[in-house]
Amino acid sequence: MNDTPTIDLLAPLRWLALGWADLRRNPVPGLVHGLALTAAGGLMVLMAWDRFWLLAGAFSGFLIVAPILATGLYHVSRACSSGRCADMAEVMTLWRSGDGRLVRFGLLLGLAGTGWVLTSAALITVMADQPIRQPLDFLRHVVLARDVGLFELWLMMGAALAAPMFASTVVALPMLVDQRVSVGGAVRASWMAVANHPVPLGLWAVLLSVLTGLSMILGLVGLIVVVPWLAHASWHAYCELQGLSSSGTVALKAV
Repeated sequence: MNDTPTIDLLAPLRWLALGWADLRRNPVPGLVHGLALTAAGGLMVLMAWDRFWLLAGAFSGFLIVAPILATGLYHVSRACSSGRCADMAEVMTLWRSGDGRLVRFGLLLGLAGTGWVLTSAALITVMADQPIRQPLDFLRHVVLARDVGLFELWLMMGAALAAPMFASTVVALPMLVDQRVSVGGAVRASWMAVANHPVPLGLWAVLLSVLTGLSMILGLVGLIVVVPWLAHASWHAYCELQGLSSSGTVALKAV
């Protein structure tokens, strides 16, 4: 394994291309994940449609917890690189393994997402000059408000939380699926990868946010494809950042 593999600016586009190839090669597990997350997003919209101050935070919090929900797709990509197609039964085996590392990391991400939802809701409720109940209210009184401040503060606070979450997960989650390492060791490897390759990974973070945001704007339907696509691409990002072959290092039974 190379300690500092060379990652160029085109690497994020390469990861997207490899992720798309995995999705085309074995679409069923990915589309099942995409449909499930789209259904969860639709339920969130129905429950909070008239409380958009809460919905805005919930969807941005989704970006924080989504990586843990797609961990089974890392195994699918690893299987694709080995020349075979992993089915949903294998993905469920991974989930049923009860890996405490993934459970603990998932709980931490869930707490971070919940904290952002509550912070976002409180910020918009207290600082907006009008009640924010509908998406149009959020657009009119927060995004397009004449006074500069609230929307910019909301974005900065979201970025301040999202940046360390991205740095902690971009390598850590695939590594926890692939190798027998501690949560702390995986997180340290993830931060080291970001420190060694800040520009390519900054671009990768932007691509993840933009593609996810566009899929949400398009009535959430885009999540059906975007969720598995980005999950598969994230596996290849992990492999390249760690100087591994895309097939990974550890078999599923060792997880």
